[in-house]
Amino acid sequence: MAKAQAKKQVKTQASAPAATRTRKKNKRTVTTGAVHVLATFNNTIVTVTDSQGNVIAWQTAGGAGFKGSRKSTPYAAQMAAKRAIQVAKESGLKTVDVFVCGPGPGRESAVRAVGEFCNILRIVDKTGIPFNGCRPPKERRV
Repeated sequence: MAKAQAKKQVKTQASAPAATRTRKKNKRTVTTGAVHVLATFNNTIVTVTDSQGNVIAWQTAGGAGFKGSRKSTPYAAQMAAKRAIQVAKESGLKTVDVFVCGPGPGRESAVRAVGEFCNILRIVDKTGIPFNGCRPPKERRV
C-alpha cells in the first residue's frame, strides 16, 4: 500500500510542467544585404537577407494587415516593404541590392519604399520569361 502511494506521488511530480528555457536571439550587425520582392497578382512578399542569403526580416501585404483584394494594391506592397526594412534597419542595414520577381502591381511601390530607408546599389528584375509557354487552351466550339 505504501509503495502504491509513493508511486502516485512520483507520477504527479513528474507530470508537472518543467520550466522552458528560451534562447537569447543573437543580434547580428549587417551593413549590406539584399531585398527580394515577390509581387504576385494576389499578394506581395518582401524578404530582407544578408549577403549570404540568410533571412533578416520578411513581411507580406497580408501580414501588414490587408485582406482580400486590398492585398494586391501598390499601397499594401509599400507598407509591407516599409515594415520589413524597419526591422532590418535595427540590425544595421544601410545598403541593399533589390531583386524584383513577378508581374504584380506592387513591384515599383515596394522598391520606392525600400529606397526611402536604404541606399539601393542596383535593381535586378528576376521575373521568369516563358520560352515556349504553356499549351494554349483548345478552341471553343459553339
